Amino acid sequence: MDHHTHENQESKRLTVVPGKAKYIFVYPFLKTREWFLLTKAARQGMMDEHIEVGHRFPSVKLNTTYSFGLDDQEWVVAFESDKPEDFLDLVMALRETEGSRYTLRDTPIFTCVRKSLKETLDTLGG
Repeated sequence: MDHHTHENQESKRLTVVPGKAKYIFVYPFLKTREWFLLTKAARQGMMDEHIEVGHRFPSVKLNTTYSFGLDDQEWVVAFESDKPEDFLDLVMALRETEGSRYTLRDTPIFTCVRKSLKETLDTLGG
């Protein structure tokens, strides 16, 4: 099977490097206790399925970072894309995977539009 590689993402999961996409979708992510009771091989198999699904949507860049101790979630996930419809299709496809049965919470989802610092301050009336 042909695998798409996400540019500048291989082996850099602990470093979040913002892209230049117009939209970013950010949300907390929490797994169930049952997830952590699975074998490492079982979890990796389900993560491999997630990765395969993600590769079907090359227009969407994924950033994941650990966030233990920050408002009780384990990870913060951020997807970047110029195509919000691709993000929505990706999320729906991920929710149909085996690993999704071990998702405890993946909301609220914040949708943001990329702006320069000046544009942001102007929006705030600064």
